[in-house]
Amino acid sequence: MNKRVLTPLRPAARALTGSTYILLGFDALRAPGGRVDQAGPVLSAMRKAVPLPDDDELVVRANAALQVVCGALLAMGRAPRLASLALAGSLVPTTLAGHAYWAIEDPATRKIQRIQFHKNLAMIGGLIFSALDEPRTPSE
Repeated sequence: MNKRVLTPLRPAARALTGSTYILLGFDALRAPGGRVDQAGPVLSAMRKAVPLPDDDELVVRANAALQVVCGALLAMGRAPRLASLALAGSLVPTTLAGHAYWAIEDPATRKIQRIQFHKNLAMIGGLIFSALDEPRTPSE
């Protein structure tokens, strides 16, 4: 595709994508609430392989902080590959904890959570595309 067309789209795409994580991260930092309970089983499973603090709220808030920082980096076009990969990595346990539709009995709630789960998979895919994007050029 013509570089003249791509040049303005790349920073706009980064800003749109990064801003989502800034907002979601701030929300989770301010009020982790039910996220902590939802994260408990996933964090317990992760602790078998990864040394994580025992305080689930601390881990949820750390994940939220990572989303704010990496969302801002991505939005500003600073270290976009690293920021995208970090966001994708943080979104995997977030998705498993927050949208475990397979464990829900109610068909309507299960459907909503399945949609949210697959939306998050699409977000992860977009972040992977972002990580594979060409590095910024001085003209961007």
